[in-house]
Amino acid sequence: MERFDIAIIGTGPAGLSAALTAKARNKNFILLGSSTLSTKVEKAHTVQNYLGLPKVSGEQMQKTFLAQLTEMDIAITEDRINAVYAMGDYFALQGNSTTYEAKSVILATGMAQTKTLPGENENLGRGVSYCATCDAALYKGKSAIVLAYSAKEEKEAVFLSELADKVYYIPMYEGSSLSTESAANTSLPQKIEVLNHKEPESIEVKNKRTVLHTKDGDVEADGLFILRESVAAAQLVPGLSVVDGHVQVDRNLNTNISGLFACGDITGSPYQYIKAAGEGNVAALSAVGYLADKADK
Repeated sequence: MERFDIAIIGTGPAGLSAALTAKARNKNFILLGSSTLSTKVEKAHTVQNYLGLPKVSGEQMQKTFLAQLTEMDIAITEDRINAVYAMGDYFALQGNSTTYEAKSVILATGMAQTKTLPGENENLGRGVSYCATCDAALYKGKSAIVLAYSAKEEKEAVFLSELADKVYYIPMYEGSSLSTESAANTSLPQKIEVLNHKEPESIEVKNKRTVLHTKDGDVEADGLFILRESVAAAQLVPGLSVVDGHVQVDRNLNTNISGLFACGDITGSPYQYIKAAGEGNVAALSAVGYLADKADK
């Protein structure tokens, strides 16, 4: 397996800035995230304080970012990272369908849009999972709940239904193409049942069954997959120091784990694109310095 010098997680301004710096420093890196970049940036009406781009719309900014990536020959590996493990002299990153290895990691995932549910952290790995593709084999002949925060997770539900006997799909977004009625069509497996339980409240595991409590009633199955756009930092990296939802870093954007850096909104306010881009540059330079120190030893 290829081991990268730097793995950058996130394709917002912080992650892209880190990638540009890693490229300029001739490092072997991988940029992981969405090829459509940041929905937060794209939806911005007008950005007035980004140096060199006065009064630019979010859509225009996205196009500029993409053009610069193309010019610099920087590719995006479209994958969601569900866990990062410090393995001593390298990191293992668990994606939806494969695992990556890197000597250093830069977290630029932004702030998770939703808070973790009561009971989520306590039951992670014992009925709660963040990756349907990774753990689908464990649910052969069983039932599972998919709590999805993006339309792209519909494919995950369909894949899961190929092994599970029953899949309860709960879309936490508008405009789901999955519906109970469409399950009668050959394009959608009969084993998927779509539920409109819009307000999940907590998670409980009892008698080896996972129960999702919602305002619209309880949903019970053998397991629960929570599929968000990104995994909250505290769940993403075991042992990472997080306070009030923000990763703790020093001035050079080192975290409490050697070789792991964080930048952008994930480190705290101000939540500004230009601040995120600046931190991405610093994080990448710190990673380069870390690699140089390791090479000298």
